[in-house]
Amino acid sequence: MEFLNNPRLTYSPIENRPDFTWPEGKRLAVYVALCVEHFSYGSGLGLAYSPGLQHPNSYNWGWREYGNRVGGFRLARLFDEYDLPLAILLNTACYDHCPELLEQFRRRGDEFIAHGHTNSEHPNGMDEKEEAAAIDRVARLIEQHEGQAPKGWMSPGAHPSANTEDLLKERGFDYTLDWPIDDQPAWLKTAHGPLMSVPYPHEVNDIPMIALHDGTASAFADMAIDNLEEMLDQSRDQSLVYGITIHTFLVGQPFRLRQFRRVLDKLKEHSDRIWFTTPGQIHDHYAALSANRKV
Repeated sequence: MEFLNNPRLTYSPIENRPDFTWPEGKRLAVYVALCVEHFSYGSGLGLAYSPGLQHPNSYNWGWREYGNRVGGFRLARLFDEYDLPLAILLNTACYDHCPELLEQFRRRGDEFIAHGHTNSEHPNGMDEKEEAAAIDRVARLIEQHEGQAPKGWMSPGAHPSANTEDLLKERGFDYTLDWPIDDQPAWLKTAHGPLMSVPYPHEVNDIPMIALHDGTASAFADMAIDNLEEMLDQSRDQSLVYGITIHTFLVGQPFRLRQFRRVLDKLKEHSDRIWFTTPGQIHDHYAALSANRKV
């Protein structure tokens, strides 16, 4: 077998990087990404809550649809209560399907991040022309509805193709969340110049923890709190990014939301040491630091 190196990434040990701080001298940037998704009924990809059943699978589809009808509204209200921002990872199919839910996040001023048109299809497997058209469609819809083009991208299923980063940079995207590689931003090489990889959580993420590993609501909250407290200690020496990813149909369930309040309580307890932010703001601050400009 031929051994292949990753063509987009230069290895960089975290101990050897220039020091920097976030705004107001903070050392830990924290963002919460909320995935707002819509799935095709009777076809396409998606988590199999009832595996082995053929389409149409109303139980599987309905599991995710709960987030658009109920869970997303509960989470918007929760983050209002705690006065914390959200990063909305948006399937643009939601513009037609559940515009009332998106209005909740627009009202709050949350950042809308392109997350494909639907999680029923992934870019990996599309040819380059088809993927380019799909990215253009998503960017156009977000700009049409939000008044500005999205700065960031997260592939449906976190499954980019070999062309995704080139296509994103060519179309003016500033960053991607597809690479869970680091606790600080990193620069990816593309055919059109560097594209920032903003740290994204694969572990502190309700899909792997709850849907794939059968973790309980309390265990997910414990994980998020333990990660926070450890990163607060680590950030005394190095400024870091801590992302938490949740989905409307998972943490939006009442019993999980009840446990997730413990996470938000702990975040607010340490608010004097945390920069509560979004991936777009992380990109802007880090890109402006001369010591951390494009590698």
